Amino acid sequence: MPAVFLKDRALLRVSGADAEAFLHNLITTNIVSLAAGEARPGALLTPQGKILFDFMIWRDGADFIIETDVGQRDALLKRLAMYKLRAAVTLEPVEEQGVTVSWDEEAAEGVADSRFAKAGEVLLRCRGNHGTADAKFYDALRAANGVAISGADFALQDAFPHDVLLDLNGGLSFKKGCYVGQEVVSRMQHRGTARRRVVSVSADAYLPATGTEITAAGKPVGALGTVVGKNGLAIVRIDRVGEAIASGIPLLAGETTVSLRLPPWSGLTFPANADEASA
Repeated sequence: MPAVFLKDRALLRVSGADAEAFLHNLITTNIVSLAAGEARPGALLTPQGKILFDFMIWRDGADFIIETDVGQRDALLKRLAMYKLRAAVTLEPVEEQGVTVSWDEEAAEGVADSRFAKAGEVLLRCRGNHGTADAKFYDALRAANGVAISGADFALQDAFPHDVLLDLNGGLSFKKGCYVGQEVVSRMQHRGTARRRVVSVSADAYLPATGTEITAAGKPVGALGTVVGKNGLAIVRIDRVGEAIASGIPLLAGETTVSLRLPPWSGLTFPANADEASA
C-alpha cells in the first residue's frame, strides 16, 4: 500500500501554557478531548460560520501542530496572532515543509487521521518526505471515503463546516463553549438546515474536470471537486439529489451520467422529499 508525500502542506507550532485553552476557545475542534497520536480536522470560521481556514491538528508533547495548505499558512498564522492578545501562547512556523500520508501496513510512525478512522481506514500523517507514491492514490482514497479539502473540493469562505462533514468526522464540537462562528453552526445543527454535503461520485466513463456542474433535469445540484479517473468528490444539495433519485431523473456531470453516494460512515441518506429534508 502507498505512502504519499504532500508537498503543498505546511505546519505551524502552537505552544505555551495557554495553548490548549487558546485553541479550544477559537477553532471548531474539541482540543481538550484530543488524544495523543490522533490528528483531527478543524477550521477557523468567519463570524458568519463559513470556513476561513481548514487544517489538521494534533498534539506534539505539550505543544500542538497545525497542518494546513502551504498557501494558507502565513495568513492563518497572522489571524491566530490577532486573537492571541495577552495569552501565554507562542505561534511559529515549522521549517520542515510537507507531510507524508501512509496507509502502508508497515507504517509505524505518525498520527492517525480521524477522518479516515471514521470510515474504518487507518491513515497516518507524518512530518517530512517519506513517500514515493503518486498523489493520485491519496486523492482516490479521499474520494472513496468522502474526505474533502479546500482548494480541490471547496473554496474558503464559501462552505459551512456541515458542507464538508466536519460535524460528523471529529472536526466540529457541539459540546464546548463559544468559538468564532459557533452560533451559526449550532443553529444549523439544531434546526437541521444543512443541505449541502460531500458525496462520492462515480461514472462508467472518465469524469470531466474539477468544477464541472452536476445537474438534474438541467438544474444545478452541485459541482465536481477532486477527480481521479472515473471517481471523484462533489458537494451537492442532497435534497435536490434525493428528489431526482426518487423521480428517476439522471444526474449528469457535464454530459456524463454519474452516480452519487453519501459516505456510509456518515449515516446520512438522500431525502426523498422536502418534508424528509426538513425532518
